[in-house]
Amino acid sequence: MTEIVSNIKYEVSQMLDNNMSLDEVQIIEIIKDRVFEKSKVVYIKAEEKSKIVEQIYNSLKKLDVLQPYIEDPEISEIMINGIESCFIEKDMIIKKVDINFEDEEKLEHIIQKIVSNVNRVVNEANPIVDARLEDGSRVSVVMPPITLNGPILTIRKFAKKGITVENLIKMNTITEESASFLEKLVKARYNIFISGGTSSGKTTFLNTLSDFIPKDERIITIEDSAELRINGIDNLVRLETRNKNIEGKGEITIKDLIKTSLRMRPDRIIVGEVRGSETLDMLQAMNTGHDGSLSTGHANSTRDALTRLETMVLMGVEMPSVAIKQQITSAIDIIIHIAKLKDKSRRVLEISEIKGFENGEIALNKLYVYNFDKNGMGKLVKEGDLINDFKMRMNGE
Repeated sequence: MTEIVSNIKYEVSQMLDNNMSLDEVQIIEIIKDRVFEKSKVVYIKAEEKSKIVEQIYNSLKKLDVLQPYIEDPEISEIMINGIESCFIEKDMIIKKVDINFEDEEKLEHIIQKIVSNVNRVVNEANPIVDARLEDGSRVSVVMPPITLNGPILTIRKFAKKGITVENLIKMNTITEESASFLEKLVKARYNIFISGGTSSGKTTFLNTLSDFIPKDERIITIEDSAELRINGIDNLVRLETRNKNIEGKGEITIKDLIKTSLRMRPDRIIVGEVRGSETLDMLQAMNTGHDGSLSTGHANSTRDALTRLETMVLMGVEMPSVAIKQQITSAIDIIIHIAKLKDKSRRVLEISEIKGFENGEIALNKLYVYNFDKNGMGKLVKEGDLINDFKMRMNGE
């Protein structure tokens, strides 16, 4: 059967090379015809025919043996640790699966197809690449010689339907009261920074907050790999970084895009994630009239987020610690910290206001805090009132 599949695949690929204008339906019909012709010579069961058609089409036009996992809506993450060690996350449970890559060459071919679709390059000279699928799913690739067990491919899938604030309330990520408060903050144009660990749900939460942005505003999003889903905004500009080419030229960084965005008359700037020296540019953008901007970053707590912001600024420029802290205080109004708990659920653990700069340190005012019970679970409860409420009053709240 393997030989039959290979023969059909070769015949169809030859036809596609000679006719690039064929659409999906036409290609599938061609594959069906070839399978039908082969079944006259070798008996093929009806259910096997449909599997062969799907297998060949996925191999030629999609992501081959990975495609069924990509299309499964219940799978949230795919982790390929070389061809012999493959895992998926389904219903918040990680389990090992058997994906038949046959050899490393097939896996490498899939990886090259993914990165080339977003104009990226991965090879020995450039073995680490971030990319995305057509549906916005996040892709991370690490290749030999950096890895010792073959090509590593990690795909974090996004739900076909965007998660709404109502979904977050049902999942107990936030409470109805805190969600209403955050909606008021976004509409009143408070600058908000979302912190959390890996896979804590920062991007999903940022997408949800963006639903509160008034629909008549001009929004510019800036990302390493475009994955934000901003809904209902007509005046939307999406910018994505670009890696160096094989000659080591042509790189466009988040820092470059932030500077460019300021000349594009944005009402708000949304930076998917800050990781380095571009943090200072983001803070300065928030400080120069672009209220209501949003961003995310890795941190283990709200206080840790402030420390990491300071560290990232120092990655690009030497500044006194006091000056950086004052920049942060002036730029960011609200920090939301989100985490993944031991039961795999995602919870907002703290919503804090940066209330000012006191005694050489950034002072926080905790607005909502997650109170843990003895079982390690709990609820987000109100802790204090907003002090810097000028923007809220300006918005009539």
